[in-house]
Amino acid sequence: MTDDRVVVIGAGIGGLACAIELAAHGFRVRVVERAARSGGKMRECAVAGTRIDAGPTVFTMRWVFDELFAAAGGTFEQAVTLEPLAILARHAWGPDQRFDLFADIDRSADAVAEFSGPAEARRFRAFCAEARTIYQTLRQPFLASPRPGPLTLARRIGVHRPAALFGIRPFETLWSALTEHFDDPRLRQLFGRYATYSGSSPYAAPATLMLIAHVEQEGVWTIAGGMQRLAEALERLARQLGVEFGFGEAVSEIRVERGRAAGVVLASGERLDAGAVVVNADAAALAQGLFGTRAAMATPPLDAAARSLSAVTWAFTAETRGFPLLRHNVFFSNDYAAEFDDLFRRSRLPGAPTLYVCAQDRAGRDEPATLDAHRLLMLVNAPPTGDRHPFATKEIEACETRALALLERCGLTLHNRTAAAITSPTDFHRLFPGTGGALYGPASHGWTASFRRPGAQTRVPGLYLAGGSTHPGAGVPMAALSGRLAAQHLRADRDSTRRFHRAGISGGTSMA
Repeated sequence: MTDDRVVVIGAGIGGLACAIELAAHGFRVRVVERAARSGGKMRECAVAGTRIDAGPTVFTMRWVFDELFAAAGGTFEQAVTLEPLAILARHAWGPDQRFDLFADIDRSADAVAEFSGPAEARRFRAFCAEARTIYQTLRQPFLASPRPGPLTLARRIGVHRPAALFGIRPFETLWSALTEHFDDPRLRQLFGRYATYSGSSPYAAPATLMLIAHVEQEGVWTIAGGMQRLAEALERLARQLGVEFGFGEAVSEIRVERGRAAGVVLASGERLDAGAVVVNADAAALAQGLFGTRAAMATPPLDAAARSLSAVTWAFTAETRGFPLLRHNVFFSNDYAAEFDDLFRRSRLPGAPTLYVCAQDRAGRDEPATLDAHRLLMLVNAPPTGDRHPFATKEIEACETRALALLERCGLTLHNRTAAAITSPTDFHRLFPGTGGALYGPASHGWTASFRRPGAQTRVPGLYLAGGSTHPGAGVPMAALSGRLAAQHLRADRDSTRRFHRAGISGGTSMA
C-alpha cells in the first residue's frame, strides 16, 4: 500500500520543512531534487576558491524553526550557530547621509532624532507601535494558519473587533502609510523597501507590510558558515527521521490516476508510487504544465504581469575602502518612483537602481572600513522577464556600471575585485522554471493579493503546494511555514479519507 508514502518535489526550505513534519508523524517520505544539493533559492556561488551566499541573506522569525525542530524532537540552537545583529542594516544616500537601523527601538529612535530631528523620532516610535500591532494581529490568524479568504480572516481576527480588522490597513498602500508617518522622504524610502522583501513595489503593496519592521525588531541573525548551513541542518534532521533524498532527479510528470495524485515519473523514466505529492516549486511551473498536463489543472495560471521582482546579483571578493560596511547595507537611488516605474511599468533594469550589498565577512557592529579579500553579494532589483527577454551582456554591464557609480558616490571603493559570478533574470528563470526569474511568486499588489496566492491544497486531491510562491508568502521563514501547512493539510485529508479505521468494538476487529 502507498497511503503513507509521500513524494516531495524540491528540497527548498518549504519542501524540507514539509518532509520533516510528515516524517515526524510516521509518513514515509522521499524528496526528489533536480539540483545537486538542498536549499532551493538558498544557494551558494563558488568564487575565487571561496563560497558566497547568492540567495537569501537575512534570517528572521527564528520561532518558526524553533517550533519546527521541537515538533520533530530536535533542538534548533544545537543545529546551527546563530549570532544576533545589533545593527540591522546601514543605509546611505550619499557621502554624508548615512543611517543605521538598530534592533533596539530606543537606539533607532535616537538615531532617527540625530538624522532627521526629534519630531521624526516620535513618528518613528508611532510607526513601530503600529507595525507591532499589525504583526500581532496577523501572526496566528494569517501567517501560521491555512490561507484564508477575506471573510475567513475577518472571522479569525474577530468580526467583533472592527478596529483590529481595519488596523491592518489592507486598503492603503505602504507608501501612503509611510507618507503619513514620516516627513523625511529618506525614511519613507528606507521603510518602503520592505515591499521588495516580497518582490513588490511600495507604491502598490498594502500598508500591511509595515509588520516587517516588527519582525526585524524581534531579531535578525547571521548563521555561522552562511545561509546554506540552515538547509543542511534541515536535511540532517529529515534524514534522522528517515526521509530519503534523491539529488539530480528531475520530475517529468506528476501522475494523476482516478482523479488524484498517485506519484511521479522522473526524467530517467523511474516511476515512484505515492499516496500524495507535495510540490515545493513555484506554483506557476505547475500551472504551465511543466509537471504534466493532468497536474496543470491543480492551480490557476499566474498572469506574467502579476509576477514579483527578479534580480541581478554579482558575487565576488574585493578589498573595500572608504565606506564602513556592515553585514547588510543599502545604497538608495535618488528617484525611487522612477526606479519602480522602470521595473514594473517599463520592464527594464532601473536607470538609477537601489543597491543592496551583503558583506559576508562583517557583523552587525562597526569595524574598520578597509578589509582585504572581502566576500560580497551585490544585488539590484530587476523585472521578471527572463523567459521573454534574454538580458544581453551589455545591459548587465551597464547596470553594473551604474551600481558601482552609486557606491563610489556614497564613499565606497572596491579594489582587486575577482571576476564575479553573475545571475540575471534569465539565469533565475533557468534555475526556477516557469517564473521568468520572479523570486517571490506573485507580487503583493493590492489588498486581494494575499488571498489570491495559492494555498497548500490544490484542485487535485493528494497534490499539495509549498514554497515561497504559496501562502503565507515569500522569504525563508514563510517558506518553512508553508511546508508545515502543506503537511498539516495532507495529514488531515489522509485521516478523513483513510481506507481502514480501527473499530471501536470488543475483539479488535477492523471494519472498512
